[in-house]
Amino acid sequence: MMPSMGLLNTIGVLHAWTASHQLSDYSSSKLGWIFGAFSFFLYFGGAQVGPIFDSRGVLPVVLPGSIGLVLAVFFFGESTEYYQIFLSFSVLGGISSCCLFTPAVSAVGHWFNLRRGLATGIACTAGGLGGMLFPLIIIYVSPKLGFPWAMRIIGILCFILCGSACILLKTRLPPDHKRGMAIDLKALLDPKYALTTLAVWLVEFAVFVPYAYIVSYGLHVGMEPTLAYLLTVFLSAGAIPGRAFPGLLADRMGRFNVMSLTAIICAILTLALWYKAVSSSAAMIAYVVLFGFWSGAAISLTPVCISQVCRTEDIGKRNGTAFTLVSIGTLIGIPLAGAIQESNGGDYWGLIIFAGMLYLAASVAFVVARGVAGGWGWRVKF
Repeated sequence: MMPSMGLLNTIGVLHAWTASHQLSDYSSSKLGWIFGAFSFFLYFGGAQVGPIFDSRGVLPVVLPGSIGLVLAVFFFGESTEYYQIFLSFSVLGGISSCCLFTPAVSAVGHWFNLRRGLATGIACTAGGLGGMLFPLIIIYVSPKLGFPWAMRIIGILCFILCGSACILLKTRLPPDHKRGMAIDLKALLDPKYALTTLAVWLVEFAVFVPYAYIVSYGLHVGMEPTLAYLLTVFLSAGAIPGRAFPGLLADRMGRFNVMSLTAIICAILTLALWYKAVSSSAAMIAYVVLFGFWSGAAISLTPVCISQVCRTEDIGKRNGTAFTLVSIGTLIGIPLAGAIQESNGGDYWGLIIFAGMLYLAASVAFVVARGVAGGWGWRVKF
């Protein structure tokens, strides 16, 4: 979880670094395709990885994913051209991350039911730890030893962590070889599953816009460069408890209820605090920490919500199918936000409003999904 989601949480620093170094001649929207594509491949492969996980077990997907991710990080460090970065980080890194993320989340669902939200949240804190550690390595190693060496250090850490995953990751239920490995698009005929997938699509569409552009925004408004790069670290610091606490709350109040609440809070924070922050360093730090905390549920609770509307033995397949559809939103979200920023002459106000409105839509979608799947009463725990 830490290598795959840690790299995903580092896209803000990587976006700002490549924009000012290797790919300084490219527009924000073109750079956005690199990091949108990484998110896309991370989720898109889930429709195939999930069924393989259900029918063949852990190692057939985690082992090649581990090898691919380590190679992707090393290759990225040596890349200087757009196509090189796209192929190494976006394609190889994204597909390999999918082979790690999907089994890790699905395996937690095998071992927990009543406490599934808390268990998944605790597991997802690893992404926040990676989102703190990896940017710090880039920020402080790159100026002294160079960006390639920073990525080599991250690659070595990923090698150790991925090797541990290959040894330690287990499932409770044995693989069902008779189930096959087909994509489960027929599941969308179930209204509960279809509405849940739509809600997850919207919240994942929204969450990566601040993650990708927060560092570039800090540099744009004149923050001290090191502090601007550290915004990603502060965001990930907030995300660590933000991925565990909503899980604990969700097991008591209901997973869909908590997702609706966290989405509306993220909308308010984005439209009120980020929009008004301008060049205030204190306001920006407050925003990224609070946003990191409340947005953590978008990573830790979305697979739990999906698993709540399907059978335990179908968790891998249903999660994979849902996140394959979600991948379309993550693919276009970051470059679309960049295009909005460019259309406003480089200012970020349109991008901020775009992210906030997406969160509002996600909150409404989770309310509707909860009503259809669990009931419309205010006291319903679902």
